[in-house]
Amino acid sequence: MKKKQWQGWGPGEQAEQHYLVQPRALAGGGDVRHVSEFLRASGWRDKSKKDGPLLMESPDRTVRVAYDPYVLPGGWTIHGRANGANAEWSAHLGRQTPVEIVAGLTDALTRPRSAHAPNVWAPLQEQNWHTRFEGQDYMATSPDGTAWMQYHQGVDGSAMWWTGAQDKQGNGWTANFTPNTPMHLIQAFSAELAGPDPVMRPRGRVPHSTQIRTWSVSVKPSQLSAWQQARITAARAATWARNSARSARPHATARPYTPSGGARTRR
Repeated sequence: MKKKQWQGWGPGEQAEQHYLVQPRALAGGGDVRHVSEFLRASGWRDKSKKDGPLLMESPDRTVRVAYDPYVLPGGWTIHGRANGANAEWSAHLGRQTPVEIVAGLTDALTRPRSAHAPNVWAPLQEQNWHTRFEGQDYMATSPDGTAWMQYHQGVDGSAMWWTGAQDKQGNGWTANFTPNTPMHLIQAFSAELAGPDPVMRPRGRVPHSTQIRTWSVSVKPSQLSAWQQARITAARAATWARNSARSARPHATARPYTPSGGARTRR
């Protein structure tokens, strides 16, 4: 059997047509590996079953990220177990939530929490979203009206974050976060939701919508691979730096007191 030249590698590789899509909130789901490979590079365990839904678990086993396209309505579920001062929380994101926006939350799960108080609305206001009160709720809407974020306060004191995007044809997604979801995670999500940069989708994966703008670009497989690898490399480097800092931290445990001149036990 003769070897055929593989056109996806080397000097003979062929450029493939992709599209830059804006606004990103209406770009469709995208490749779930954008989320899962970053988590894997950050030390998360892949608990997925063969040919089953994606399931990733944090190194300390307190958080799970799942993506299930095989059920209706399907989509993402991020669940945090009660852990010390942190109460149990969960987030549910629809199947068509762009992976770049999902990664705003899931990437933040791998990083230390900032010392600054989180502000969910700040990234939205920086991108000129319209913020306002609507009854008991606080609401932010994108300049083109296709995306929103809402904080809903129930009469019984319960609270919920609700967000999503929808075009005039009814295509889109919704997501919600339970009240105990850490605020810095929701802020990281809102920053990607409001991000002004377009996202890339391959030909055939661009939603049919009158409210998106697209630009055709030719991309070589090696370029796509390099961009994906840069993201994975950054995750590995950050994880290595955190682990190194942790191992270099001096232990607070005091040495057993040994009287002067007394016998020392060799360890």
